[in-house]
Amino acid sequence: MSVSSSPTTLREEIKAQVLLAVPLIAVQLGLLMMGFVDSAFMGRVSTEEYAGVSLGHSWVFLFLIFAMGVLTSLDPIVSQAFGASDRGAMSRALQRGVILSLVLSVPCGLLVLAAEPALLAFGQPVDVVPIAASYAHITSLSVPAFLLFVAMRQSLQAMHRVSALVIVIVLTNLLNIALDWVMISGNLGLPAMGADGCAWATVISRWAMVLALPLIAGADFRQLLWPLEPRTLRWAAFSTMFAVGLPIGVQFLVEIGAFQAVLYLMGRMGTSEMAGHQVSMNLASFSFMVPLGLSMVAAVRVGTEIGRESPAAVRRAVKVSVAGGVLVMMCFGVLFLSLPSPLARIITDQEDILATAVLLIPLAGLFQVFDGLQVIACGCLRGMADTRVPMYIHMAGFWAVGVVVGSYLGFSQGLGAPGLWWGLVAGLGATALVQLWRLRVMLRRGFRRLVLEEPHE
Repeated sequence: MSVSSSPTTLREEIKAQVLLAVPLIAVQLGLLMMGFVDSAFMGRVSTEEYAGVSLGHSWVFLFLIFAMGVLTSLDPIVSQAFGASDRGAMSRALQRGVILSLVLSVPCGLLVLAAEPALLAFGQPVDVVPIAASYAHITSLSVPAFLLFVAMRQSLQAMHRVSALVIVIVLTNLLNIALDWVMISGNLGLPAMGADGCAWATVISRWAMVLALPLIAGADFRQLLWPLEPRTLRWAAFSTMFAVGLPIGVQFLVEIGAFQAVLYLMGRMGTSEMAGHQVSMNLASFSFMVPLGLSMVAAVRVGTEIGRESPAAVRRAVKVSVAGGVLVMMCFGVLFLSLPSPLARIITDQEDILATAVLLIPLAGLFQVFDGLQVIACGCLRGMADTRVPMYIHMAGFWAVGVVVGSYLGFSQGLGAPGLWWGLVAGLGATALVQLWRLRVMLRRGFRRLVLEEPHE
């Protein structure tokens, strides 16, 4: 598992990032496509069923996103070890990630099971909550599989090994489409299960995904997974890893929590508003997968060059990542502003849902660049193992600005659903500007590799 030399020019850095970005973006889009396909099937069942799956998925993902953030601590640890050609450190980090994913599955799964009383307490529509709760209960069976996949995915991409991820995602999507067709719609002699069928399709697909990945990734990767390294279970190393990952988990939770809060506020306005919001969010999430993939590339490239002790290459990687994100998200912004109705009809043909969605999709176009900038800046900072300050920035931007301003405009000023989304525009704009400021501060400082244990230990 050799490490190639550092790119020495801007053109070489662009090439290195493109070669890594294309498969990683494909993986991110593939993961989102599973939910997108679910939405497309459910959007043609009924407004209540669609809203129930959307609400149930949002509840499950609220806890998964926190655990994902904690496991994202593997980005700087593995990529920096990869840059330093430290195979032992890569193996121990991967094994700790697997153990940590299993540990995190327990509280996440238990919290998912509390869906019904929690959603009722949040004032969600009483006709939708039972559907959402049933979806969440079934999907809880896939929590360990999903988090195990995250741990392996973060490690593989940090080692610049992504072909197996692409293959697994393509196969999993084909499986999910087939299962949705059979279980949701009731084909091949099976009854139409609606939302429950969607949940079972997700469970089966996620377990197939995580079981297939080590097989397709090859013997070399399996040797990193097993046998267990003697130093893997050292508490001090786990503690350091968790200290890096916890702020990322909170940061992810703060971000997704703000969007969830807007979803629940939409639910107070009505089922159609909530469903229209979710259609718009599905589209915005689809475009967001591109800068999210670029942010992963940024974390890997920055971490790798820190491991190589090459500050100039770190700065080149940051410049290319930020510029690429701005360019891509400007294109998505123009698309969302120009074609709100055709885009919404990709997901649903329910007229009451479309009425809200076409008002919100142009606003998603407005915040595309800000959303791309903040996630790529955070990726660069994550590659430096700088996680605590970005967490505080997210708290202030998404909640003190985004949710507060949105609630004021949506309810106090009577702007309804668009008012809540204007709050998102303001929150993302503020977050992006301050995260870029933090990135500039960190680039002026020296870079040091994050090592969980000394070589002689």
